[in-house]
Amino acid sequence: MRHRFARYAWIVLGFNVVVILWGALVRASKSGDGCGNNWPLCNGSVVPAAPRIATVIEFTHRLSTGLALIAVVAMAVWAFRAFAPGPVRRAAATSVFLILTEALLGAGLVLLRYVGEDASVGRAIYLSAHLINTLLMLGAIALTAQWASTEPTLRWTRDGAVPKLLGIALAGALLVAVSGAIAALGDTLFPVTSLRAGWEADFSSASHLFIRLRIWHPLIATLVGIYTAGVALWIGRRAPESRRMASAVVTLVALQLIAGVVNLTLLAPIWMQMIHLLFADLLWIALVLFSAVALEPRLIEERSQPAYWPSVEGGTSPLIRK
Repeated sequence: MRHRFARYAWIVLGFNVVVILWGALVRASKSGDGCGNNWPLCNGSVVPAAPRIATVIEFTHRLSTGLALIAVVAMAVWAFRAFAPGPVRRAAATSVFLILTEALLGAGLVLLRYVGEDASVGRAIYLSAHLINTLLMLGAIALTAQWASTEPTLRWTRDGAVPKLLGIALAGALLVAVSGAIAALGDTLFPVTSLRAGWEADFSSASHLFIRLRIWHPLIATLVGIYTAGVALWIGRRAPESRRMASAVVTLVALQLIAGVVNLTLLAPIWMQMIHLLFADLLWIALVLFSAVALEPRLIEERSQPAYWPSVEGGTSPLIRK
């Protein structure tokens, strides 16, 4: 039963990634007002009649989010039946809480009219909060699936620099995501016809705030990506069981940076924005799972000579203190 549950949890994770990508299509195609300012109804109806394309896109997204909610709730119920109190139950319960807040935040986008051509600062702030909740939800579902497969003790080490370095990497990933959301919103609302025109607009005092802020996303993404890849490689060499996930993180960092360059070069077409977002979601999931493995002391083999990691305060500290 636990094996089937773990497989189901991974499927739920994959489905939620698809739902998130469809949500990006709603934003990029300016279809967020396809159902008007009605929620949960669509233009006042349960099923819209003679819908336009924007309505089809928005209504499909609402249906998919409803299915995702049901799938996550079912996952949590199954977790409480199949597992004793512990990390799997806690992760599943957290997933339910976050997908409920995800639904409420999605409804708020419609009811507050933060859709379509709206270019307010409030929309950027709200979208950022929505995105952070989305990533936390993905992390919780991913941990549910991972822990159902491995059943860890969850005795995470707090000694040395590793927790701090990983915390910075996770916070940096959230910062990159927020800056990326603002950059994508600027690309959607204020498209440009050439790289030169976009570059000039980025530095023009007459440009909208979203345009002037989007220049920071490539810089932040590059710096955080290099840092994250470096931390993953460093930890992977010292914690054998984390090397596979470390390799996944490094690979996804490289793919994400390449996708960012291609997205910029092609002037952010919708299909490339969705590919860029897909790599971002996969990188976040890999980073969360890598962090969980790297902080699990029982997974790290003790060698004849104990491994010492540099301490943030200076000097050295043992990887595991027995």
